[in-house]
Formats: sequence, structure tokens, C-alpha cells
Amino acid sequence: MERLEPQFYELPTLELTEKLLGKIFVRVLPGNIHLRGRIVETEAYSGTGDEACHAWRGQTARNRIMFQRPGTLYVYFTYGNHYMLNIVSEPENTAGAVLIRAMEPVEGELFMQEQRGTGIITSLMSGPGKLTRALAIDSRSNGKNLFNEEFYVENAPSLTENQIGTSTRVGISKSRELLWRKFIINNPHVSKVRGV
Repeated sequence: MERLEPQFYELPTLELTEKLLGKIFVRVLPGNIHLRGRIVETEAYSGTGDEACHAWRGQTARNRIMFQRPGTLYVYFTYGNHYMLNIVSEPENTAGAVLIRAMEPVEGELFMQEQRGTGIITSLMSGPGKLTRALAIDSRSNGKNLFNEEFYVENAPSLTENQIGTSTRVGISKSRELLWRKFIINNPHVSKVRGV
């Protein structure tokens, strides 16, 4: 399957949040273990006008990855328990990223089940902390990019407007009114969110 070109990630963050839906995220582990997941839920975070974004107050040691080349992975630890996977967007030196909230397993389900300790396929990657554990992603992936043999995204047919749902983002306390969460309607792998 054809890989997405670097310029794909240069889209404005809100547009990329939608365009990534349906695309196939790939991680290749040592031993030629291929893990593939179809992206089914995303959220946008922008350094401009978004108080929920890590880069809201400018560049710091923690968020500096968000200012790097589009297509860079921004991985951070939260709630003392979970890693969160983001794909940097916007031109270099402009902060923006798309949080990958859920994926549908495509390849490597047995490895994912072992990582997650569950055989329930719809639960393997139905949340941002679940998917990073299923894909064995942690802080060592922070700053890597999607232009190598370990991480990349494969193209897939674009979704139609009536296949995509929109809502407010999940688990934030600021800029809660922004409708910056996108998901594939009726996909069983989307995270279970109350009220949406």
C-alpha cells in the first residue's frame, strides 16, 4: 500500500484531524513484526487559540516536538499511567498536533492482545492509552517521524462527509467548546465517550 508523502502532514491541524481518519498507521518492530491499525478517532490541538494545547503558552522543553517538522511523533505521558500518540502538523516552528484517539486493528492482533492482556478485539485500541500500549509506544518514540521503516502511515480511500462524526474533545478542562474531535460514525473501535 502507498505511504503518505511528507507534504500530507503539512495540512492545517483541523483538516489533518479529519484527513487521517481511515488511514493505516504502521509500526514495524524488530523481528519484522508488523503492527497496523486503521485510524478511527482523532482530536486537534493548536498552539493558537487553544488553551488545552501543551503549546498554548509557547515553546518549552516538554512541548518542543510540537514545533518540529510535520509528521513528527509527539508522545507524552499523562495521568501517571498512559502514553499519548500525536502527529505533529502545521509548518515548522508553528505548534499543532493531532492526537490519535483510537484505531481498528488490521495486522498484528496477537501481539496487541499480549500487550493489552485482552482478547476483545474492539477493546484493543479503543482509546489513546490503549492504542499506545497495543503498539508498544512509549517515550522512546517521542521525536521520531513517519518517514522511516519503523513508523509510517499508509494511504486509504478518503471518507465521505456522512461517515465522519464531530464532537467536543475528551478529558480536557479548557477550550472545551471547540468541536475538534473527529471519528468514524458507527465504528465499534471508537472510544466509548459519554454524551457523544
